[in-house]
Amino acid sequence: MTVDEYIASFPDTVQPILQRVRETIVAEMPDGEEKIRYDIAAITLDGRYGLHFAGWKKHVGLYPVPRAADDLEAEIAPYRSGKDTVNFPYNRPIPYELIRRIAAFIATQRRAAP
Repeated sequence: MTVDEYIASFPDTVQPILQRVRETIVAEMPDGEEKIRYDIAAITLDGRYGLHFAGWKKHVGLYPVPRAADDLEAEIAPYRSGKDTVNFPYNRPIPYELIRRIAAFIATQRRAAP
């Protein structure tokens, strides 16, 4: 399965959200590789995990999202659903700018790791 096929498997109302989440992440990880890992969409960096995103019945999730600096973490906190999970409900506006900042944070963190 490809990421395109993964997104296409969702209802018409969810597909544009997942596509925009994908585009937002890829814009911050342009050298990443798109693939399906653990049956969800992922962007890998240098063969290592970068950021996964998944559509669910009531939300889109990002994984893994480690704890960030205090200012960014304060924005992420209302969406945390577990230690490394962030969920954005479909019934609220999706904060694409926050998703962009999360992707940029993770890209910087992954590239700095040995």
